[in-house]
Amino acid sequence: MMGEELPAADFFDFESLLSVQEQRKLKELRAFLDTEIAPYAGQWWDRAEFPEHILPKLAALRLSAPAQRGYTHLFAGLVIAEMTRVDTSIATFFMVHHDLFVESLYDFGSDAQQDRYLDDASNLRTTGAFALTEPDHGSDVAGGMETTARRVARPESDGGDYWVINGAKRWIGNGTFCDYLLVWAKDEGDGSIRGFIVDASLPGITRTRIENKVALRTVQNADIRFEDVQVLEADRFEGISSFADTNHLLRGSRIMVAWQAVGQQLAAFDIARQYAVERTQFGRPLARFQLIQQQLVNMLGNATASMGMMVRIAQLQEGIFTDAHGVRHGGADMAQVALAKAYCSARMRETVAMGRSILGGNGIVTDFGMAKVFADAEAIFTYEGSFEINSLIVGRAVTGHSAIV
Repeated sequence: MMGEELPAADFFDFESLLSVQEQRKLKELRAFLDTEIAPYAGQWWDRAEFPEHILPKLAALRLSAPAQRGYTHLFAGLVIAEMTRVDTSIATFFMVHHDLFVESLYDFGSDAQQDRYLDDASNLRTTGAFALTEPDHGSDVAGGMETTARRVARPESDGGDYWVINGAKRWIGNGTFCDYLLVWAKDEGDGSIRGFIVDASLPGITRTRIENKVALRTVQNADIRFEDVQVLEADRFEGISSFADTNHLLRGSRIMVAWQAVGQQLAAFDIARQYAVERTQFGRPLARFQLIQQQLVNMLGNATASMGMMVRIAQLQEGIFTDAHGVRHGGADMAQVALAKAYCSARMRETVAMGRSILGGNGIVTDFGMAKVFADAEAIFTYEGSFEINSLIVGRAVTGHSAIV
């Protein structure tokens, strides 16, 4: 067996469901990740440093908003899984910029806004961030948002109406270096939720990097303060008037985080299996011990079950259509997505713990890769809806009773 090629971690070959073109594109992505990310990811993580120099090469892959380019949702999910498999932080950057900022431009941007911002953002000549979470409001930000926006009337000759934004946001990925922020704020006039494209260099904006993280250290999360920041009416998303308008965006990003949970498990299995095959104890490879094989099989089972659930979510996403009245039908609903995120992240936690155990002491140093995977898993378990909140969303759907409030 030692001279034979070991089976892929995609044990049920879900990748074969992709078109030939998509399989080739995924292979191109893997080559990029193997040469440009994998050799350096541990160093960036240790130094809490984001590699901005890779952005032109990442943009050259032309993977922004895959559905807009004619790719399937399964392909889009596997892109995130493969990125996460190599480096969770790079995958997180990609998701924040493309799946939240760029997709918001597609979904809510006017023709003029798309003309101004979309090409540069899609090609990473500019970068964006999604400023929703606040210092005192994470899971309850929909009803508890404290950042405010006040409209000020002004003649067209003086530039037209503008908005004054005040408040604070926290845990904003890409927030320290991005060019633009998609800021969510409560309208002081009627209490509705508004969305704004905000130039991150405007006067009144203060950005501070969050230090001392033990997960996603390469991601540059920021605390951001807004003090009388003036934003033109032309940079308000006209299609947003309530938090409900953002639901399909958040649903999409939650799906991608569930795909990250799949990628984390594939990474843990890759590292643990290689270590078990190569590491010798008591005169034989770890892979020859029954308990080690059992752990590897459990890890593979978790990863395969998680991937199978996400493949089904991708199939449901393909069923989305809009009728003649502009009403959207089909797709994966929020409860289905919440179950996928909760289940996959729970299996991920089990999987990375088993992988860390297989590496013993070497599992707690970043030299061997597993420590980084183990630590980054905690961020995935928490963001885009914690395990508990996602569980309660599903609980509400299956019982008809809400236990959230």
